[in-house]
Amino acid sequence: MTALDWYAHKALGDGVFWIQERYYESGNRANIWLVRGSHQDLVIDTGLGLRSLPDYLCASGLLPHGHDGGSGRRPLMAVATHVHFDHAGGLHQFGQVAVHRQEAEALTRGDNFETVTWLSDSEVVKAPSPGWSASQYKVQSVKPTHVLEDGDIISLGDRQLTVLHMPGHSRGSICLHDRDRKILFSGDVAYDGSMIDWLPYSSIPEYVQSCERLKELVDRGLVEKVLPGHFNTFGAERLHRLASNYISNAGVCHKVSTCAVRSFASLALRVTNSRRT
Repeated sequence: MTALDWYAHKALGDGVFWIQERYYESGNRANIWLVRGSHQDLVIDTGLGLRSLPDYLCASGLLPHGHDGGSGRRPLMAVATHVHFDHAGGLHQFGQVAVHRQEAEALTRGDNFETVTWLSDSEVVKAPSPGWSASQYKVQSVKPTHVLEDGDIISLGDRQLTVLHMPGHSRGSICLHDRDRKILFSGDVAYDGSMIDWLPYSSIPEYVQSCERLKELVDRGLVEKVLPGHFNTFGAERLHRLASNYISNAGVCHKVSTCAVRSFASLALRVTNSRRT
């Protein structure tokens, strides 16, 4: 199977493209975003990495051939909103890789526990290559070329994206905020579904703080459109409601039940990933 077969894309306008892995049929299937700028282009999250995403970007015409490092071409950077496998699996395919400082070491190690590598054969409905099996799958180690902090600016020339460290789902989760266009690339900090706070390195208190920050962005009129890590795009009102609901429900009972689920998930992940080593 070629990269052209594996991926599909849709133009959203204003230099933004939505990309999806066609044959990964799972609730974990992450949205991949391409943002084109006048001086640099940016891929936000990279999916599983089972086929070459850079090859697809070139073969589909989204980027010119020889884009990454070719003479006279704009630079291309891949940034992970966090290092979970469904978002960071393809980072090793890129020459420039950015991730938040809190998760840079895990990515460098190829730590399949912190990257929550949990993939089954049934989720991949068409094998990317002959004889492929989910039991072989790992997030490949890659040393980030850019280590991000809250408040950093990723400049694409004609557009600037501000890094917002929003821990809770994971310790290095970030959003990228295009303030001029009032667009928020939210990763798994917020999407139109239940917020997951029971994974290794999740934190309910930090998630509450991040949700307060999301509400503030909406209250200040800084966000109109959310491009999330999963499912469909949505608007500011929905973002405010999702953040408010999480804060309201993050009481003692929620914390106790979440602690139990996290313990079970951590044990299952350690067993699963010990078989990959």
